[in-house]
Amino acid sequence: MRYLQTFNNRLRQMREAECLSFQDVAEICGVDEAQVKSWEAVDARQRSYPDLSALLDFCIKTETPLEDLLDLAEPGGEGQLELLGLAFSNSDDLSVALKELEQEINRVQLSEQEVELLRRFRKTTAENRRMILQILGA
Repeated sequence: MRYLQTFNNRLRQMREAECLSFQDVAEICGVDEAQVKSWEAVDARQRSYPDLSALLDFCIKTETPLEDLLDLAEPGGEGQLELLGLAFSNSDDLSVALKELEQEINRVQLSEQEVELLRRFRKTTAENRRMILQILGA
């Protein structure tokens, strides 16, 4: 968790600067409001951290650079970011790797229509969600 030591403070500052509520961040990340509150918890024993999907959702949808939320500068380190699970390219060329990452982000990014459908789905009742999922065969 060395990259997340000040994440709770950075997220809170960013959320407040953008005038986002806990609920706004929860909707962006696809989690519930209680989870967002636990990400910002002052007491480390009560704090949790977002999974990679929620973290990337937040960064992409708010156009926030990942490095603004993570502790990347480590004294004595070689300056290399080592986030497990982010190895997406077999190329040693950074520009090729970044292009591949951009393509992957574009592939998974929701359209405005998909975002609106998801927003409405999340706001509906549990019974309506169940019926929608049943119709979709999920």
